[in-house]
Amino acid sequence: MSAWQSWGRLAARDPARVAKPQSAHEALALPPELPALPFGRGRSYGDVCLNGGGVLLHTARLDRFIAFDRATGVLRCESGVTLRDILDLVVPQGWFLAVTPGTREVTVGGAIANDVHGKNHHAAGSFGHHLRAFELLRSSGERLLCSPGSNPEWFAATLGGLGLTGLITWAELQLAPVGNAFLQVRTRRFRDLDAFWDLNAAMEPRWPYTVAWIDCVASGAAQGRGVFMAARHAASRADLPAWRERRRTVPFAPPFSLVNALSLRAFNGLYWHRAREGDALQHYVPYFYPLDALGHWNRIYGRRGFYQYQCVVPPGCMREAMGELLRRIARSGQGSFLAVLKTFGDLPSRGLLSFARPGATLALDFPNRGPVTLRLFEQLDAVVREAGGAIYPAKDARMPASMFQLGYPRAQEFSRFVDPRFGSDFWRRVSA
Repeated sequence: MSAWQSWGRLAARDPARVAKPQSAHEALALPPELPALPFGRGRSYGDVCLNGGGVLLHTARLDRFIAFDRATGVLRCESGVTLRDILDLVVPQGWFLAVTPGTREVTVGGAIANDVHGKNHHAAGSFGHHLRAFELLRSSGERLLCSPGSNPEWFAATLGGLGLTGLITWAELQLAPVGNAFLQVRTRRFRDLDAFWDLNAAMEPRWPYTVAWIDCVASGAAQGRGVFMAARHAASRADLPAWRERRRTVPFAPPFSLVNALSLRAFNGLYWHRAREGDALQHYVPYFYPLDALGHWNRIYGRRGFYQYQCVVPPGCMREAMGELLRRIARSGQGSFLAVLKTFGDLPSRGLLSFARPGATLALDFPNRGPVTLRLFEQLDAVVREAGGAIYPAKDARMPASMFQLGYPRAQEFSRFVDPRFGSDFWRRVSA
């Protein structure tokens, strides 16, 4: 498959050209007839990072650290630096990312463009709440210094703006202090969705990181059962356990998906029954980034790839909507062993197109089974639409334009900031 594909490995047109800026100071040289789009590590699941027939601005060489204040935790780096790069540098010096998604393999530019969120949204908001400033390079050659106090309208448009407002050259982040690389983790099983809501309400005020794995194929009395994991950074101590990361790789994509009804029921049942309840000291990597231990894990879905469906629904109807979503998924015979349920806090997002908002979010991976999978998504869309929710663009590869407009009422306002020389497969699909 193409090297310029998204993480879902779905079929897409290749770019006509790939340009690799050598430094943050380099001017953009774009062919006049082709739209451009920044491309980091390709960890978006759908087509927000794809630009078929256009130019991809690959940021792999924008990988330099510019400044790090060890006293305040303020870090400035180029946009192609990955979250892994940052953590390797700052954790030994007592700092951590204030917000992190479920993988370290995304770039800072990609994290800004999708305004990523983590397990602590209820306590810390999204990535953009800890973004101090960045430089935006437009196709005209104009360079804009953007922050909440300088060019704030461009800051809001670019944060969550899907790479469409220009190329972010560098960014400045506020990190969070930590005592070491470990977390205190509490694990609890719950028997159904009602038990999840009760457990989540009890845990969130005392634990900054909370998330639940859901058995999305369970039905009847067991529907909505899962495993709840809460964590906080461990206090400074001298007797920390030894830890070393062990990584394996899926060597190739099989001709068919290894995720199917039989394997899902076996895995989900085993995972739920064998989950170890209690408190434990755990290194940050397996808690925040469990899938990073398996290189190219997206290959397990076979050559046809997979979709991720992630939605958010508002607080007033989240219990009913999440229950209905899980019922429809269970009835479909499709599902995921990577089903994540969590709640967002009330801190308003800073981006015009930011996804995270008050309510509950559910994320699941589905093998690409063609029309049968797309029909299921239409059923799920109906629930999200009725609830007044939204689909996450970073995970999407098929959302209709009407669904995008419903979930992102400021899209028309945002469109005024789109660089006239930039575009993406996603934007052409939802703005047509």
